[in-house]
Amino acid sequence: MTPQRPGVCFRQTRLCRFVTTPDRTDAPDLTSLETARRISALCEEKLATDVAILDMRAVCDYTDYFVIATGANTRQTKAIHDEVLARLKADHRILPRSTGGLPEATWIVDDYLDVVLHVFTPETREHYRLEDLWNDVPKLEAAATG
Repeated sequence: MTPQRPGVCFRQTRLCRFVTTPDRTDAPDLTSLETARRISALCEEKLATDVAILDMRAVCDYTDYFVIATGANTRQTKAIHDEVLARLKADHRILPRSTGGLPEATWIVDDYLDVVLHVFTPETREHYRLEDLWNDVPKLEAAATG
């Protein structure tokens, strides 16, 4: 058993940060798949389009899932990012390890360690085509939210 420090847990050999409160245990309450599905549901609540979950476990060791979503413009991509960040923090005490792509907001990346969220504008998503780059990995059903 790995020793625990406040605000830090060791799960699946990856360090994950989360906000602690005195009345909760020091462990996130979602698995990596549940986190991916929760993130995809939050993206859809903010009207993201083409939300996809890619199962990355077989091809990379730094994350389990990619969640890919598209916002209509930079204002919406920022709103999607802000909503996911706020709701995961409030509901599950989970914060991203790092965030990239702000303030431009054409491609925002939130690294939650087990799940990496990519929020694109339509033009940027078409340019980088992550689904084509990772076409050999399983694409999961994003609608199976909890």
